[in-house]
Amino acid sequence: MKTSKFFAYLGRLKWIKRWGLKRNIDEENVMEHSWHVATIAHALALIHQHRFAGVIDANHVAAAALFHDAAEIITGDMPTPVKYHSATIRDAYKQIEREAEHELLQLLPDYLRPAYQPLLISEQLDAQTTAFIKAADIISAYIKCQQEVNAQNSEFESALHSTEARLRALSMPEVDEFMRLFNDGYLLTLDQLLAQHEHEIKGE
Repeated sequence: MKTSKFFAYLGRLKWIKRWGLKRNIDEENVMEHSWHVATIAHALALIHQHRFAGVIDANHVAAAALFHDAAEIITGDMPTPVKYHSATIRDAYKQIEREAEHELLQLLPDYLRPAYQPLLISEQLDAQTTAFIKAADIISAYIKCQQEVNAQNSEFESALHSTEARLRALSMPEVDEFMRLFNDGYLLTLDQLLAQHEHEIKGE
């Protein structure tokens, strides 16, 4: 029986570094970024359901988000300033991404492809799911920039401001609610997190 290299390829996402043009205090790879985006996208979808009475499959959003950068195992991570430097580069890279997604899909056994196709092929995602994944991706980038700047890394100051502007431009109440509830915690040290948790348990 023919074997598949699909998950072997995915496992190598941990070797692809993000933010390649910048000096990083805390390096980030595509695998951990994908998990971060998936958990945030899942939360945004649940907020949409339970806070704003929206209708969406939060589990599908999370699964699709896990694979949103899977094609980078073939293309590598292209820094945002390069990717969007011109319409020509942007369009060419999008075409490469599409081809890479289909190449990944072909690595799977025939009987699994229909299940993975709506997760791997970005063009087949519905607009709502795409919007929540995009929002989660920007939130993840903002948190990364915020943490780097908080660690006195001026390399990320401009990226922090531009990413914040992108967040505001989304005009999504789910994003506003997520940031209100969860963002401040990302800047706390472990000791501060534990101290706050202890205070909350004691009702102080």
